[in-house]
Amino acid sequence: MRKSPTVLVLFCALSIPACAASFDDKVPDQQSIDALELRATAAQPKEQCFLYAQLVHQMIELSARQIATGDVEKATGLLKRAQELTHRIHMAIAGNDRKLKDAQILLRHTAFRLKELLHEGSFEDRPLVEQTLAQLNQAQSETMLQVFRK
Repeated sequence: MRKSPTVLVLFCALSIPACAASFDDKVPDQQSIDALELRATAAQPKEQCFLYAQLVHQMIELSARQIATGDVEKATGLLKRAQELTHRIHMAIAGNDRKLKDAQILLRHTAFRLKELLHEGSFEDRPLVEQTLAQLNQAQSETMLQVFRK
């Protein structure tokens, strides 16, 4: 029995949102962020890129929730910390990284969430969000280039 191209396209279109939604299933909290940061710092260099990508993603998700609840000071602190960790992603990218493609996908999703945060409303620290987004886009581009070099 032969599958029609329409069924294949429909299946692909429906599976992408399900995959993207799985990144945001668990609501991050400060304890899980701290634990993940310890794990990323102590990890092997091959694993650090993906762990830092996870960490930045969780920080952006938590800061978006904090902005929504009106806790702008904590959100600003998390955004600044996410910028520092994005710089570590730049330094952690190597040709033999594990889960490099997963890190690239997660960074792309995180950049998308940060764009949503930027367009959601009036946020006093808009330049900070824009700068974080620019750094995140650069890290995502670097990981994508490294994936294609493999």
